[in-house]
Amino acid sequence: MSRNVTVGLIQASDAANDGDLPVAEIQKQALDKHVVMIEEAAKQGVQILGLQEIFNGPYFCPSQDAKWYDAAEAIPGPTTEVMQELAKKHSMVIVVPLYERQQAGVYYNSAAVVDADGSYLGKYRKQHIPHTSGFWEKYFFKPGNLGYPVFKTRYGTIGVYICYDRHFPEGARLLGLAGAEIVFNPSATVAGLSQYLWKLEQPAHAVANGYFLAASNRVGIEKPWNLGKFYGTSYIVDPRGSFLATGSEDEDEIVVANCDLDMIEEVRRVWQFYRDRRPETYGDMCKLLP
Repeated sequence: MSRNVTVGLIQASDAANDGDLPVAEIQKQALDKHVVMIEEAAKQGVQILGLQEIFNGPYFCPSQDAKWYDAAEAIPGPTTEVMQELAKKHSMVIVVPLYERQQAGVYYNSAAVVDADGSYLGKYRKQHIPHTSGFWEKYFFKPGNLGYPVFKTRYGTIGVYICYDRHFPEGARLLGLAGAEIVFNPSATVAGLSQYLWKLEQPAHAVANGYFLAASNRVGIEKPWNLGKFYGTSYIVDPRGSFLATGSEDEDEIVVANCDLDMIEEVRRVWQFYRDRRPETYGDMCKLLP
């Protein structure tokens, strides 16, 4: 009997699109918008749903405005609780990327994972934090310290990688070795330097590790930073790297695909990448080489 799972991704523009409003108002508008889209995803039969990076507000990292620390909250916390209610209502697993406040002065770019019965399964903290012009993430986020966990949900085992993480194959491999069947990568990425990599790297992770990969990206141009155009193009690929569903570059939408998890074993029997690994030769990868 096939293990068919309906996977969905939400890509959306910032609801308020006004970074000068109070943070609480911006977050309320974003949450309200996503609740409607989650309800629509449920109507489409989505069983596992991924939201975009820090879904409940804009991508504020083009600034170094300390007011955005107010966007952070505990995980689990109030927004996680809202998602737990929605997950239970719709028997839906939800990957919930949030700005996490651990304690005063310690903040992470994280994602909570909520199971289909509404239970909180745990969280992932973004490991790789960029610090380049226009992306002041190190001002807001501490690198993750929880490793690369996987979460056994009602419908399958999932892992999470967040945005810039996607450029690093090491964590993608560790998620597969830990048993991930679907890896979600919620992102906030604009047209420019890395756009050509968007459809290259992550299908390659799916192929190299024999799992499904679901990559979400927001859309639109966010004020007041006008950093560039978030180009959407959220997609779901299978373990062969084939695109099962792809979103547009500029529309709010729910990207949905059916994923037959039995394909994972089928593909891994053909491409024995895990069998043929030589970890005893990889020691230098864990050293601070030049």
